[in-house]
Amino acid sequence: MRLAPLIALLLALSSCDRAPEGVWQGYVEGEFVLLASPYAGQLQKLHVRRGDAVESGKPVFALEQESERAARAEAEARLRSAQARVENLAQGRRAPEIEALRAELKQAQAALELSRSNLKREEKLVGVDATSRARYDEARSALERDEGRVAAADAQLRSALQPLGRDAERKAAEAEVTAARGALAQAAWRLEQKSVTAPVAGRVQDTFFVEGEWVPAGRPVASLLPPGNVKVRFYIAETSLSSVSSGKEVEIRCDGCPAPVAAKVTFISSQAEYTPPVLYSKESRAKLLFLVEARAEPGAKLLPGQPVDVRLK
Repeated sequence: MRLAPLIALLLALSSCDRAPEGVWQGYVEGEFVLLASPYAGQLQKLHVRRGDAVESGKPVFALEQESERAARAEAEARLRSAQARVENLAQGRRAPEIEALRAELKQAQAALELSRSNLKREEKLVGVDATSRARYDEARSALERDEGRVAAADAQLRSALQPLGRDAERKAAEAEVTAARGALAQAAWRLEQKSVTAPVAGRVQDTFFVEGEWVPAGRPVASLLPPGNVKVRFYIAETSLSSVSSGKEVEIRCDGCPAPVAAKVTFISSQAEYTPPVLYSKESRAKLLFLVEARAEPGAKLLPGQPVDVRLK
């Protein structure tokens, strides 16, 4: 008979550990933003510490950048060289070169006039047998030679005065400019990837490297927890599943919370977390638990890992 009070006491204590009807136990989970660089390098500067609040766009860390800076400087020099070549082809020859070609044309024209005069004189002399046939042929050859020189000088001058006369060279130079711009953009992007900023505002949850350490490519250096990336996860029985739906308002209570925190259900698992080996009765179906997630209103001070109680609002 003395066992009866003891059993009653144990049953009372065990009932105290159980959550009331319509109340589900859960915990707070954070969705962390892992900040990493796609390139490896030595950690040169870590701008934040654990627990720091950072704003969007603020620097978080920087890796060594000597190689990337040199690559960008080389790409900039190649772009300037290609642009200068395009400008040179578009403008044509310089003024002194044009004047030199004009002088050559005038010289060739003067020589041509002299050759014509000599040929006319030789024609008169050969008609009266005052000169030899060889001298006449020589004067005729000189005329033909000077005519060719005038034609060549005139063609060179006209080509120099037409900037678009070298279409093939101009198109090739423009293609080089396009390629140089692409190389510069790629070099600048690689340099930017060595300095990582916060994509959103939040609090630094943890840092994984110290300054001077080598950071492999893609390895996170810091984790950031934005205010909106906190959610509550809890489990409900299969018998209570019909009372919860996506968008349903719930209340979150925690130790130390001055007042209940309002939240909305955002996810209900379609699979049970625990399934008995054989489902024969209603009692065994009651053992099925389904994961439910809810997000609190902005500004709720919930910390990852914090245990909570959830109930329908």
